[in-house]
Amino acid sequence: MGKPQEERRKEIVQATMDLTAEEGIKRVTTQAIADRVGIAQPTVFRHFKTRDAIFAAVIGWIAENLFKAISSGFNPNEPSDEQLRKLIKRQLTFINKHRAIPKVLFSDFLHLESPKLKASLQEVMNRYIKRVTQILQQGKENGEFRNDLDTEKTAIYIAALIQGLVLRWSVYEFNFSLEDEADSIWQFLLPVLKSINSQNQIN
Repeated sequence: MGKPQEERRKEIVQATMDLTAEEGIKRVTTQAIADRVGIAQPTVFRHFKTRDAIFAAVIGWIAENLFKAISSGFNPNEPSDEQLRKLIKRQLTFINKHRAIPKVLFSDFLHLESPKLKASLQEVMNRYIKRVTQILQQGKENGEFRNDLDTEKTAIYIAALIQGLVLRWSVYEFNFSLEDEADSIWQFLLPVLKSINSQNQIN
């Protein structure tokens, strides 16, 4: 008797992520996925109509679990700087556990060959930027962050900073811990974000 459909789909997604981390997207075939799961190739297509559909599910898995990770233990009553510090820490901790993520984010396949997958990734990025913008806006309104802060642009720059770090992590074959970089990034960002009054309180 075969496994339940949802369980099999999860296995296919996990196998795809494992293979992507090892080989990169272009080398991940449906046959390789089937072999990793231990099923026949036609079984893969019973659960996903196309290879793109599999990678759409991968992006969906990344998005769902990323936002679950950064929302874990979220306390809206905490100071905004602490909310943002924890978000960055949790984000990097999550990515550090999943080496497939940079392979997906920076692949030519996604950027050049599959507009639908690219659009899906853009939705994830926009959602992340919106979340960071909300925290920055709250901090600005509370006087924790500078009153001249462009919250949306700052959120975009924070996202770009994280992406650059993740790219370096991938290029250098994951030879350092992303999680360990979180404090350094925060120490870089904090003076840029803080209002003069808040900086005087810190000093």
